[in-house]
Amino acid sequence: MARRPTIIDVAKLAGVSKSTAARALTDAADVNDVTRDRVRKAAAAVGYERNHLAVGMRSGRSGLFGLVIPDIANPFWAEVARGAQDLMAENAASLLVFSSDWDHDREASHLRALRQARVEGAIVNPVSDNVDDFGRFGVPLVLIGSSAERFPDTPSIGSDIRQAVRLGLDHLNERGHLAPALILGPRSRLARARFLRSVQEHCLERDIDPAILPVEDADYTFEGGHAAMGRLMARQPLGHLTVFCANDLMALGALLAAREAGRECPRDVSILGFDGVPSGAFSWPGLTTIEKPARELGRRAAQALFDEIAGRHATGRRYLPCRLIERGSLADLSAQTPLKIAAGGRI
Repeated sequence: MARRPTIIDVAKLAGVSKSTAARALTDAADVNDVTRDRVRKAAAAVGYERNHLAVGMRSGRSGLFGLVIPDIANPFWAEVARGAQDLMAENAASLLVFSSDWDHDREASHLRALRQARVEGAIVNPVSDNVDDFGRFGVPLVLIGSSAERFPDTPSIGSDIRQAVRLGLDHLNERGHLAPALILGPRSRLARARFLRSVQEHCLERDIDPAILPVEDADYTFEGGHAAMGRLMARQPLGHLTVFCANDLMALGALLAAREAGRECPRDVSILGFDGVPSGAFSWPGLTTIEKPARELGRRAAQALFDEIAGRHATGRRYLPCRLIERGSLADLSAQTPLKIAAGGRI
């Protein structure tokens, strides 16, 4: 195996001392432009790469940042990571990405790894309810996702779930779907409670008893949505079934379950998703969904982290609006639907 080039190799080729070579590569003011250019060309010629961790230990700046998300396999979180990485790259910084898989112990392990790597700061979608886990982190933090609302003293950014749910329900109402079934996440997730509370508020404002809406809980996965849709179809074997899913992976699983059961979308079932992952555009029919601004969320979180490090502290939570993407998975039932629903049925 070839030996890794060192700063000594660079200095020898450039004809300068080791210390001059090192200062030239850190843009020190006491190195002239001619020497700096010669050292950089020498470094490129020998294939030298700086040890950023060692540099960070000496300078207190590593150029490294962390991102801990709950599920890197979910396209939504991959887009969040892409947005954060883009802004980091624009600022000549590097991003270490970890997936907690919604596991508290794994999250804690990732935070320890980031601390040991001497990151300058981190963006985290918290799984833990323990504020001390973040208080001991010791570097600037910005939180993302619905769970971040549990930590009001730490700056956080997230999608406006209330606005998004109401946008989806308004669209369903306009198309005649007044009492959709819901496929929600696990009861342990704060995002589930936020989603359901927004649904209940919307129903009560329109004299609809939220108790009449069928609800199935599931994991935030394709498989979870598939299984939950099977249970909903067993509960309502006849008539048009409308389902509002708490994320797009669930919605795509529900779409497949309906097809396997011989029920055509949107003729027999209507499905509305939530997240706006790219794969929804390629399903058949295309998935109508509420798109959360995943990439922008990542960028905003990265910028907030830079602001925090620079001393521009911000407390509280910032919400990003969501938008409707209409494709083909919702039937238009408006011509045949009564105007009002109350407990006990339609009136």
